[in-house]
Amino acid sequence: MALLHVKDLSKQYDKGKQVLSNINMEIFEGEFVSIIGPSGAGKSTFLRCINRMIDISDGELHFDGTDVMSLNKSNLRKHRTKIGMIFQHYNLVSRLTVIENVLHGRFGYKSTLQGVLGIFTEEEKVEAFRLLEKLGMGEHAYKRCDQLSGGQKQRVGIARALIQSPKLILCDEPIASLDPNSSKVIMDHLKSISKEMNITCIVNLHQVDVAKKYSDRVIGLNGGQVVFDGTSKELTSESIHEIYGSEAGDLIME
Repeated sequence: MALLHVKDLSKQYDKGKQVLSNINMEIFEGEFVSIIGPSGAGKSTFLRCINRMIDISDGELHFDGTDVMSLNKSNLRKHRTKIGMIFQHYNLVSRLTVIENVLHGRFGYKSTLQGVLGIFTEEEKVEAFRLLEKLGMGEHAYKRCDQLSGGQKQRVGIARALIQSPKLILCDEPIASLDPNSSKVIMDHLKSISKEMNITCIVNLHQVDVAKKYSDRVIGLNGGQVVFDGTSKELTSESIHEIYGSEAGDLIME
């Protein structure tokens, strides 16, 4: 059974703008999936529909056997603990330390009072340090996040997602703000996490060459519709032209 099952998903905003149209796909446990497409294709909207940061207009969305659209506020909170999210601009609290930001990933498991007071178990603290060590950030645990480079901030974001013990990690343009060396470090970490921990990763990317290098599967969106769904090897020049249209000639192919 698929971990994520999407059927005829559409999203239309109040002003009548159709962002996603009849999206159909199944994504399986441990898959590393890249979603590519031009700006405005609906990539970010789709990711936010999966964890219901945005409600869909039509269709069905099932995650881990649960009808996501049927969840009430309490059950939606539990649903989101299974889905980590990594953002282009990190979404860290700059004035707090690295370790404090990582522990924020446990908020979905806490009562409101525990969250406000920052009450975490010894096991949670040990796990936070273990994840930082795994990501090469152990020595920075007590630094404020505003003292870090972009690549370091993104590794903190990954640790914060992992401490949720997620089944799925959604990555919205995780390397768009990074230099090539930092981008490689982040993508290497995401790939090894998916492989070693059997965590499904869905990554929105602008870089076609990166998608081809790291992905088990590539999904191409254009105009809110799926125009390609296949393996990296099946992503031909013709497919890229269909996904990107006139922009395709500017893209680097390996």
